[in-house]
Amino acid sequence: MAIAALVLGILAVLLCWTVVGGVLLGLIAVVLGAVAASRARRRVAAGRGMAIAGVVLGLLGLVLSVALVFIGFSLFNSSGGKTLTECIQNADGDQAKIDQCQQDFQRNLEDRN
Repeated sequence: MAIAALVLGILAVLLCWTVVGGVLLGLIAVVLGAVAASRARRRVAAGRGMAIAGVVLGLLGLVLSVALVFIGFSLFNSSGGKTLTECIQNADGDQAKIDQCQQDFQRNLEDRN
């Protein structure tokens, strides 16, 4: 379990830019690491250091992933993304209106640059 927690913690940090990589693998690493550390403390299993490293790396991957998602949503909203989503919702499935919303959003982005 300790080795699995360590490997998943490393993967969580490396893949923190993806939601699945950072959040899911981070959570699994934290849970496995906590269980493995508990078992090592009771002297049922070895690898307490690897388990703790897995927990720390899992938490780091989780925090980085959540921060990147928050930054991404902030950038999307600040660039007019909220207006785009509202426009698409108001289009009621009309593809021509949706295309116009996308063109307006793209034009808005180009005007900012």
